[in-house]
Amino acid sequence: MTNSNTYKAGRHFLQVPGPTNIPDRVLQAMAFPAMDHRGPDFQNLSNSILKKVKLIFKSEDPVVIFPSAGTGAMEASLANTLSEGDKILMFETGHFATEWCQAARRYKLDVDFVPGDWRTGVDPKIVEKKLNEDKNHEIKAVLVTHNETSTGIKSQVEEVRKAIDSAKHPALFMVDTISSLGSYNYDHQKWKVDVTVGGSQKGLMCPPGLSFNAISPKALEAYKKSNLTKSYFDWGQMLENNKNGFYPYTPAVNLLYALNEAVDMLLEEGLENVFKRHKRHADATRIAVETWGLEILAKNPIERSDSITAIMTPEGHDSDNLRKIIYDNYNMSLGTGLNKVKGRVFRIGHLGDLNDLTLAGTLSGVEMGLNQSEIPFKKGGVMAALDFLSK
Repeated sequence: MTNSNTYKAGRHFLQVPGPTNIPDRVLQAMAFPAMDHRGPDFQNLSNSILKKVKLIFKSEDPVVIFPSAGTGAMEASLANTLSEGDKILMFETGHFATEWCQAARRYKLDVDFVPGDWRTGVDPKIVEKKLNEDKNHEIKAVLVTHNETSTGIKSQVEEVRKAIDSAKHPALFMVDTISSLGSYNYDHQKWKVDVTVGGSQKGLMCPPGLSFNAISPKALEAYKKSNLTKSYFDWGQMLENNKNGFYPYTPAVNLLYALNEAVDMLLEEGLENVFKRHKRHADATRIAVETWGLEILAKNPIERSDSITAIMTPEGHDSDNLRKIIYDNYNMSLGTGLNKVKGRVFRIGHLGDLNDLTLAGTLSGVEMGLNQSEIPFKKGGVMAALDFLSK
């Protein structure tokens, strides 16, 4: 057994659900010197990025980029569209949906937060029922987490859109895609999303520090009426400056270098190929988990994430102890359980810059850790996954 403070040979396996591994091309792009963010070279870079990033969102609408964590873009979605006392509909699918709700309540919004068991996604039937009951159209927005990072649950955004349309309700539709963007299909335009929230540190393969809002014309109309306080995250000043490729304040220049390179890499691979790769790696991970005889937190197969798998440990076995065994002995970081599932689940991130061999190493580390722990399991998960991957 090694001491966690001593040097460990080989590269650390960072298999948390974000930040994800940063490709060498992206790291090298960041190493360029900073430039004048009011000059023509930056203007050319910025205009190129603002155009290309729309392809990742599948959006014809403008996408603004904030120098902030994804939480900043979540806050921006609220501050720019709503007014104090507005009623909104949200769903408890996990820790980050809960954080979005808490941010809304700090803005003194009236949140109908539908409780959940952290094992299932948003039920479109409940969305439709709630909106049909809202005869006076008091609900101003429906907010959904596409891929709940804390639970590995994928809600069916397209079906939620259909539910809103079926109810013929004018509510805005906002979606958090922080751990799904660039990992599996998301269509801002086709699904008529009004505000899409994104972040740089997961499927986009960049360091933390950039966040996104894709903004529909309907959301821009709501912006004009919103009375919530906003300054740093004000869409108006951002969009006005973006028209000429600039920002209202100093942008994160080197992170934009990184984003530019990362988007190029995704487009070179082809988005559909990226999505297929993530689906394949998710399937291989699930095969390993099922072979081990462990339980995936997400109950419904259709709601299981293609970027994250949250795995339950049996009653009486602390998942963080397993994570410590794996970290100390095999130099690999796995995601901890958050909030209600603390100590009950560990999370494997299989998103971003990941190939078959990286996943094979990840699953091997988990199986070796299980073997050293007191958790009852069946061996052979890695071989089952390898059989699947080698077909």
